[in-house]
Amino acid sequence: MSIKNVVKVMNFHSLIRVDKSRKKAAMYFDTEEELLKLIKKVMFNKNMILDKKLLVPSNDADVLNVYIGNDLGFCGDFNFSVNKELRKDKDYKVIIGRKVHYFPDDKKVVLYQTKEEFFKDFSKLQNIIIDGVFNGKYREINVIYNHYYNIDCLEFTKKKLYPFDYGKMDEDVDYNEDFALETDIHTLISNMIALYVCYELKICEINSYAAENVIRQQITTESLKKIDEIEEEKAKVERKIRKQKDFQNIIENYRKG
Repeated sequence: MSIKNVVKVMNFHSLIRVDKSRKKAAMYFDTEEELLKLIKKVMFNKNMILDKKLLVPSNDADVLNVYIGNDLGFCGDFNFSVNKELRKDKDYKVIIGRKVHYFPDDKKVVLYQTKEEFFKDFSKLQNIIIDGVFNGKYREINVIYNHYYNIDCLEFTKKKLYPFDYGKMDEDVDYNEDFALETDIHTLISNMIALYVCYELKICEINSYAAENVIRQQITTESLKKIDEIEEEKAKVERKIRKQKDFQNIIENYRKG
């Protein structure tokens, strides 16, 4: 297969991946929205005796930053800003993506995963989040990644996932409804919040993947243009050589005649 055909295939697959990412994100958005409504239904319930101060992380706790890069190449300096931020970071961190710089001697790296491992064994990161929220290990959880808005707008972003603003009461929810609970309410709400953060991380990864493929599609498109220009220039040279040979043949035939 020629280089041009390989680049064409990469370009085509990049477009498909962006579309798949949009559809996948939509599924997570629906679940995330319903989970947030359920959390708010408990948090704002007027019949629930809930000491909200117990859910506020201590200012003495640590910060956890989750860095999301990529595994594949051919997408320019996609990881440049991620790696630049990572080099300055003195907090605890999770690194996702083979192309993100990983220093094994950094004792504050609590988890390193490739994108493939992120999906196949998400429970490792999920357990870190649950432990961090439930036991108050982290006062703040952030994610650092390249966010996809649309094909013309990508932005390097640092987003705080925890603690988050519960927002206002929903008009269509009955906050006077009574509950019958068979577990500790703080355990329940802490696990729900941790689960919400996990959904946020998955959405951010999908956004990052879409952004990565937009950049790859742009680069492969430019590469195809360059290949076309090179091929056109080569064709011009070949036509010129062919004309020179044809002209030389005409001259030789004229002399022989």
